[in-house]
Amino acid sequence: MRIAIHQPDYIPYLGYFYKISKADLFVYLDDAQFSNDNMHHRNVIKTSQGVKRLTIPLDYHFKDAINRVRTKDELGWKEKHLALITANYSKAKYYKEVFPLLQELLLTKYENLADMNMTINRFILSGFGFRTAIVKASELNITSKKEERVLDICSLLKANEYYSGLGAKAYQKTEDFKNRGVELIYSDYKAFPYPQNGDAFDSNLSVLDYLFHCGFDWNRVLEGVKKKGEEI
Repeated sequence: MRIAIHQPDYIPYLGYFYKISKADLFVYLDDAQFSNDNMHHRNVIKTSQGVKRLTIPLDYHFKDAINRVRTKDELGWKEKHLALITANYSKAKYYKEVFPLLQELLLTKYENLADMNMTINRFILSGFGFRTAIVKASELNITSKKEERVLDICSLLKANEYYSGLGAKAYQKTEDFKNRGVELIYSDYKAFPYPQNGDAFDSNLSVLDYLFHCGFDWNRVLEGVKKKGEEI
């Protein structure tokens, strides 16, 4: 069985969903420590003035887990994000199909940041038609850290393959996985061009950019990644 693991991020980029699509089982690290440097509470969209960051205001303490972080909904950030999205994507081909569902999910009240992100991501996964099983790390009772935790999750879930993002190459050791009977496989995702507002193509935006312009067409993603890989 192949598994993939990642923190629950806010409307992440296409490569995040590509990673999930390649796994039999995906584990949300919902109890990982929140990092202000990562994409747990922000992402980017394309506007007429260029790339614009959407950031969620939060209430948290240092070393809090993502599933302990509260979003400051009283500041009206949800309405602001939705207004900005509408201002820049209302004329996109699939806006009327995607936006009402996104709006309903985003305006729902959530206990914490992790729950909100996972709920929105599940909607996107369902739209793409994925059948990948999903579990939360907080339900696994594993207390180890960093690479050791990934290895322990693989062992607990009886995985023989671990599908990883390229960023983890800096600290993961193939030999450590091999010693646990797990083959370490890195994602082959590459950003590819698709119909988009403006003249120049911007890659690695929030998945929303793709959804508004291309809908839930996953075959276009697979074909785009394959073609981009063949060019390199």
